[in-house]
Amino acid sequence: MTISDKVKNILEWILCIVIAFTLAVLIKYFIGTPTIVSQESMYPTLENGQRLILNRLYRTTKQAPQRGDIITFEAPSVKAYSSYNEIDLKNPVAKYENEPTGWFQKFAYYVLEIGKESYIKRVIGLPGEHVKIEGGHVYINGEKLQEDYLREGLETPQNVGTPIAFSDIVVPEGCVFAMGDNRSRSTDCRSFGCIPIEKIESKVWIRFWPLNLLGKV
Repeated sequence: MTISDKVKNILEWILCIVIAFTLAVLIKYFIGTPTIVSQESMYPTLENGQRLILNRLYRTTKQAPQRGDIITFEAPSVKAYSSYNEIDLKNPVAKYENEPTGWFQKFAYYVLEIGKESYIKRVIGLPGEHVKIEGGHVYINGEKLQEDYLREGLETPQNVGTPIAFSDIVVPEGCVFAMGDNRSRSTDCRSFGCIPIEKIESKVWIRFWPLNLLGKV
């Protein structure tokens, strides 16, 4: 084999690797990706160690979120507040203050998801709806929300681990109000406010592990 043939083979391998990497990134970002549950906030619906496939077409095709959807979204930079002076209940939107700036930083953060933290929760309130948590129950526009996915007898506290709570608000346009099913062990919109729809990354689609629970979530 001549030197030129060796160089040609090396270049072909490099090209194959680049194409494979590009396809993997495109599929992960635009179509779907596997993940492992590492939070207890969605118990008993989802448990630690379970493996899921996330539907990224949900974001790619800009589907409107529906109540009851289990979604993943970028975690806010401010997880909780200690004073009502820090929040605006007329505009109860979660804060994202650590956005990357340069193109490479944005690519690494949003596409490769390096250093990015995500939450998995259930959509409860939709844009324009009045969400109120009172007496251990959730009310949407004054009507008690039926939540069959919760453990029997489980109540929904107004706040979890913080004295400040977004527990009586109108969901702003372009946002959703989401909570974990394990209401007393979930850091969610009660603590940091509503999530902009543009921050939603995916919808939970299929659970493929453990095998006895294989199927659509």
